[in-house]
Amino acid sequence: MTETGYDEDDYQEDRIAVVGLACRVPGAPDVRAFWRNLLDGVESVTVGERGPDDPPGYVPATGRIDGLAEFDAEFFGMTPREAEYADPQHRLFLEQCWVALEHAGIDPARSAGRTGVWGGCGFNGYLPLNLLPHLAAGDVLREYPAELLHGNDKDYLTSRVAYRLGLDGPAVTVQTACSTSLVAVAQACQALLDYQCDTALAGGASVKLPQDWGYVHEAGGIQSPDGHCRPFDAAAAGTVFTSGVGVVVLKRLADALADGDRVHAVVLGSAVNNDGARKVGYAAPSVDGQRAAIADAYRAAGISPATVGYVEAHGTGTAVGDPIELAALDAVFGPAGAAPGSVAIGSVKSNLGHLNAASGVIGLLKAVLAVREDRLPASLHFRERNPRTDPASPFAVNTALRPWPAAPGPRRAGVSSFGVGGTNVHLVVEQPPVPSAPGPVRAQQLLTLSAPGPQALAEARARLAARLREGGPDRLADLAHTLQRGRRQFDHRTAVVAADPLAAADALEHAVGRRGAGSPRAALLFPGQGAQYRGMAAELLRTEPEFAAHVAECAELLAPELGRDLRTLLDRRAAPGEPDPLTATELAQPALFTVGYALARWWRSMGVRPVALLGHSIGEWAAACLAGVFELPDALRLVAARGRLMAALPPGAMLAVELKEDEARALAEEHGLDLAAVNGPRRCVLAGPEAAVERLARQVPGRRLATSHAFHSALLDPMTGPFAELVATVPRREPTVPFLSNVTGTWITGEQAVDPAYWARQARATVRFADGAAALLAAGRPLLVEAGPGRVLGRLVGELDPEVRAVASLPGAREGGGDQAVLLRALGAVWEEGVAVDWAAFGAAEQRRTAELPGYPFQRRRHWIDAPGAAVPTAPAEPTALAEPAAADAGAAAPAEEQDVTARVLALWRDLLGTEVTPADDLFDLGGDSLLVTRLASRANRLFGVELPLDDLLDDPTPARMAELVTTARTGTAPNGK
Repeated sequence: MTETGYDEDDYQEDRIAVVGLACRVPGAPDVRAFWRNLLDGVESVTVGERGPDDPPGYVPATGRIDGLAEFDAEFFGMTPREAEYADPQHRLFLEQCWVALEHAGIDPARSAGRTGVWGGCGFNGYLPLNLLPHLAAGDVLREYPAELLHGNDKDYLTSRVAYRLGLDGPAVTVQTACSTSLVAVAQACQALLDYQCDTALAGGASVKLPQDWGYVHEAGGIQSPDGHCRPFDAAAAGTVFTSGVGVVVLKRLADALADGDRVHAVVLGSAVNNDGARKVGYAAPSVDGQRAAIADAYRAAGISPATVGYVEAHGTGTAVGDPIELAALDAVFGPAGAAPGSVAIGSVKSNLGHLNAASGVIGLLKAVLAVREDRLPASLHFRERNPRTDPASPFAVNTALRPWPAAPGPRRAGVSSFGVGGTNVHLVVEQPPVPSAPGPVRAQQLLTLSAPGPQALAEARARLAARLREGGPDRLADLAHTLQRGRRQFDHRTAVVAADPLAAADALEHAVGRRGAGSPRAALLFPGQGAQYRGMAAELLRTEPEFAAHVAECAELLAPELGRDLRTLLDRRAAPGEPDPLTATELAQPALFTVGYALARWWRSMGVRPVALLGHSIGEWAAACLAGVFELPDALRLVAARGRLMAALPPGAMLAVELKEDEARALAEEHGLDLAAVNGPRRCVLAGPEAAVERLARQVPGRRLATSHAFHSALLDPMTGPFAELVATVPRREPTVPFLSNVTGTWITGEQAVDPAYWARQARATVRFADGAAALLAAGRPLLVEAGPGRVLGRLVGELDPEVRAVASLPGAREGGGDQAVLLRALGAVWEEGVAVDWAAFGAAEQRRTAELPGYPFQRRRHWIDAPGAAVPTAPAEPTALAEPAAADAGAAAPAEEQDVTARVLALWRDLLGTEVTPADDLFDLGGDSLLVTRLASRANRLFGVELPLDDLLDDPTPARMAELVTTARTGTAPNGK
């Protein structure tokens, strides 16, 4: 144990980590704003002016949530109409569960273990005030109960979250009045300890409607006479009910530490009980019940109450409730040895009012932030102690912002919440453990960002860039880790590589988003001789253990063949003017094979499974080995022999010319040369004796290649026989991954792949790379990943199809940028295309933690049904319809045979979905479900006087199919005579 906390090795098995926080409360749309308001002593209850027509005792005090009518229905897979019907408490809770998971850096779709959710909400005022007045009795008796039930009944609060977010742990709705959300947290903690789940969401929501209405104060009642809540003050006379939502994410502490989660606080223990009959009335609180719950919580925590420095009280500011709560706390802390006035106490209700079912979790959020940040915010409106409390109490109201009181041991706080009806709960929280020292990370970091649509992606980029410019304690590596593993992967994506936050912000501001393919396909390209250079991939040998391990394996197998360790030629670039030993053919070919093979294996470890392979000359050997034709030791021995045999031949030269194949072939025949390669429509290479190439170079524009021999020419004929004999000595198998033949320019056959003569011919014949590239593109347009230095092959393929995307794994000999940055940009491009990268494997070489980042920028729109007589909103709104559409009124409609059936069906769909619909739209793609199919069929049956076969509609739930079924049911003939 240390004075500032405990080390990570000091945890106990029964501790729970708080790893994610979310809230939306009056005056604060998120946790950061909430904490800032607490530090600034802001009261977010607004007290307006009384009007001349207000009733006696009316208090115009409100604590509203801005934008309550707005919701991102599309993001959560809900139809606009479904969102309109839903209790706003359900919507708020669902939204903040997502926010909390993002804050925790957890994507349930990709995290290990099960995620559960516990929560509750307050009285649903939306149903009686806004929805039911629009419905006739017949409507309620027909189809609306299911829609209203699922969207408005408390029972479905958490199961909706589990369904919409894909959570497969327990989904438990808790209802204990004002203590609901803190009881939900306590139950979630216990479920984690019982291994019912591995991650838990817990909290609550409460919305007071109408939001702009105050209340009428009654003498002796629970509501404040002046709109202010004064916990524990002598003038306390009542509370103010407001709206809000809060959610925490919990994990077992051992798991959180092992996963590198950011721990905000630790729950040491909790207890829940009920007063029973030990009180004067059902709604009255009980000292004995509260005392027992508090005492049980400290027994469960295994600590003395005297070690607690602060208690976040229920603190409603009522004349009766506050003295009872303080008496219960005194009865636990006094006997434990807490000195008079030694423990700070406060209540967030002084800032926000009473959030009803959400109040407990909001109090917990305040306590968690206080123990984490080492600061105690002020409890507002306290002037004088309530005379009904004990002057010698261990508790003193904290009236000013101050550092946490100095004391031995870690910072600890208690949190209480008590519900009408007597359900009491108390939690004990402690400051987070001291993080271990940061581990090594890559110098360059890959930041990935995604969203369901381009507008949301643009907003997310701007928010992340602003966050990076703010600075903060988080390392760029931790931010990248959180984006990679703790965010849902959507279709619209962008990725940037940077070495520091400011560079990352600049890159994000200039980045262009892409939409990933539904079924992304990648092909690997392996360059041929001429691309190599000393020190290629030197940086990766130091920073990418997976890559380095495969290079080491190849180097050790090659050592007897080369008489040296190949790594000594790869670990540093040549100095200016220093000869490059990799110009020697006997070293260049094994080196290219090794780097290409190691890169391909690295890509495979990242989750990239290529659908095809295409190499250029020696590059085809890497493709064949990776496709399973040769075992690695045999392939390396043959590649080394190939290089030695070629190096022993007389020297020659090669000339690249911009000519068509027939033109280049004619020149070759005229000058005694060979057509060595056809790389593109007007990109050919001629090879042969030095003198002949030199004569041709004086006549035809071209570029001499930096080679020592005339590869793929007649000068190589002497080596083909001996090489075929060598190939015949090793096992060969048919390929398991398709790759393209340089000899034929099309897909290699199993017979060719196992034929030793083919591999001898492959060294001599014209490299038909352009044909191979065309065959690759004809099979579908894959993402091209060059597994070797440079990007020459990708550019050659790009000349055939400018739309194809190619990325380089390594810089070329004359390129800058650094090996790591180039490789990470390539990985980012692959991810942008939609490939499911294995981020766990990518991060295995680093020690990274979860960081705090901006969450998803919800694209909210107004989804709200106004109460009768409500003012018309100024913002444009979707048309709202709760009753039957006008088309259903047979008296008002023309005869059915004179109506356009499809148009009437579309009108019906638009009414129930609340959005525009086309005939081909699939109901399930629009966010509908089987219940909505049933409702559509029911309405159509009444509208058209038919009985539609529900199974047929479920098989093809589109307006076009419904229109067809309607017409068939009425006339026996489908539309258009079908």
